Amino acid sequence: MAPGKPGKSTGASENPSVTLFREYLKIDTVHPKPDYDAAVRFLERVGTDLGLACQKVEVCQGRVVLILTWQGTNPRLRSILLNSHTDVVPVFEEHWTYPPFEAVKDSQGNIYARGAQDMKCVSIQYLEAIRRLKTEGKSFARTIHLTFVPDEEVGGHKGMEMFVQRPEFKALNVGFAMDEGLASPSDTFSVFYGERSPWWIKVKCMGSPGHGSRFISNTAAEKMHKVINSFLAFRESEKQRLKSDSSLTLGDVTSLNMTMLEGGVSFNVVPSEMAASFDIRIPPTVDLKAFEEQVTTWCRDAGEGVTCEFHQKCMDQHITSTEESDPWWKAFSGVCRDMKLQLKLEIFPAATDSRYIRAAGHPAIGFSPMNRTPVLLHDHNEFLNEQVFLRGIEIYARLLTALASVPPLPTEG
Repeated sequence: MAPGKPGKSTGASENPSVTLFREYLKIDTVHPKPDYDAAVRFLERVGTDLGLACQKVEVCQGRVVLILTWQGTNPRLRSILLNSHTDVVPVFEEHWTYPPFEAVKDSQGNIYARGAQDMKCVSIQYLEAIRRLKTEGKSFARTIHLTFVPDEEVGGHKGMEMFVQRPEFKALNVGFAMDEGLASPSDTFSVFYGERSPWWIKVKCMGSPGHGSRFISNTAAEKMHKVINSFLAFRESEKQRLKSDSSLTLGDVTSLNMTMLEGGVSFNVVPSEMAASFDIRIPPTVDLKAFEEQVTTWCRDAGEGVTCEFHQKCMDQHITSTEESDPWWKAFSGVCRDMKLQLKLEIFPAATDSRYIRAAGHPAIGFSPMNRTPVLLHDHNEFLNEQVFLRGIEIYARLLTALASVPPLPTEG
């Protein structure tokens, strides 16, 4: 979609929810130096304006999780958690049509900014849905918590991963959580009920060194050749499996990419050591123990002195129920049916903070209500159309009404 001409920056005609969204987008929370303090101050201001209780939890130095709470009429019931992250990924400004932190809205209503899709839109949609429900005088039995967390874009290790271990998280008494999803270029809305497990593996090959003019036996390079062939042959088989079966999505297969290659000191010296790094994403349908044994076999078959070390090894394979017998899913899917939203259920191909929430024992759905929108997270010229954004607020208002009204479950007495 070609960018339109810049429109007016704001004005009396602009929906206040859109104005608030654009204000948030202008806060520079890009890595490696995100201005988290400014983001928290902004969100705390909005929360206070909405009459929500505010709590700040510093999970480690300089990393604060903001919790905004709309108290339910029956606080003993498990709560609804609306999670979003405040950080965004770096930009290459020379490739952007408009400055990435000015939230320019063009004549077509497209709002350009880093975070427009991932995921500052969802943060404001949550808040504006609550504003709408409060304005209508609504109240619900279940408490609704909003969490705004740092560092998701760098793995969440100093954000949600630490937060779920803390007593402040346990005190939220979470029953069901929603987090980010992806845009969808078609009429359908993507709903993610699980994620692939990220494994980062570094394979080291030791071998005989020598002069570059000789045919040295048992070299590190020969062993590395075998390793790479084994890994990439598996990659090709999964690629073909995805290509040949139209029912599969990227989240249903194991992706594998060699991302780093190291070794050598000089053109005329055969190195004694080489290393290759692989980024592997494994769907929850795969037996992780069996896959690890396969990796071990690939390394063993390459020869002596070949070892692998894990730099990340996620073993959690929790998925969230999408059965109509599940009360949370029944509430979620029921709203979508009533609103005639076409859903596509998927395994998320990458990783989000939902994995930490599920690992803590709570069902979580990844959902960003952005259909008819190109997927531009982490890309140049990331944008979201204001009408798609506003429609998302309406969708969340309906979803929150249903989820926060789920009757007491047997486990809740």
